[in-house]
Amino acid sequence: MRFVLKLVLCLLIALIAGFGYLAARSGDLLYTCYEWVSPARFHQYDKLIIAVATEHQLDPMLVKAVVWRESRFDREKYGTAGERGLMQVSAKAANEWAREHKIDNFQVDRLFDPETNLEAGSWYLRRALEHWQNEQDPVPFALAEYNAGASRAQRWVGAGGITTNEFLGKIDFPVTRKYVQSILERYAFYKKRGRM
Repeated sequence: MRFVLKLVLCLLIALIAGFGYLAARSGDLLYTCYEWVSPARFHQYDKLIIAVATEHQLDPMLVKAVVWRESRFDREKYGTAGERGLMQVSAKAANEWAREHKIDNFQVDRLFDPETNLEAGSWYLRRALEHWQNEQDPVPFALAEYNAGASRAQRWVGAGGITTNEFLGKIDFPVTRKYVQSILERYAFYKKRGRM
């Protein structure tokens, strides 16, 4: 009986050590632990994210990083300024998307539907990336626009000829600066491990 208990204890220790090693190598120990404890929450929208991101010519890992930052995968999240759903799409952005796609009688509460939300949010992110396509790395600029609006992002750029680091330093909204940096870090995390 003692032998069996020792064997089970050794296997349990080896399992915990292996888990800890893999989680630490992932680059984000806490995220990886949460992901292993609740995989359904962290992966339930992956197929939809891949399909919508591909349709909008976006990297699915970038879209998932935005979803992670905006809602932590909570499709029913309601933001402080009325943003809704997975990508926390504002009513203004959603109405622009609906007009562009000729969707009659669009109701903003449809943004709680994951597919509608990802469609509108990805469309808005793609538009922001196109706006900053002449930058060496348009992603940080587009994320700032996604979060704070085009006019503010343009103000932070100024007359032009600015590096990404200079741009991040000029963002005078600490929340937006942290927002951009956290998405860039999560995006890098997904790319490093080679999957969402």
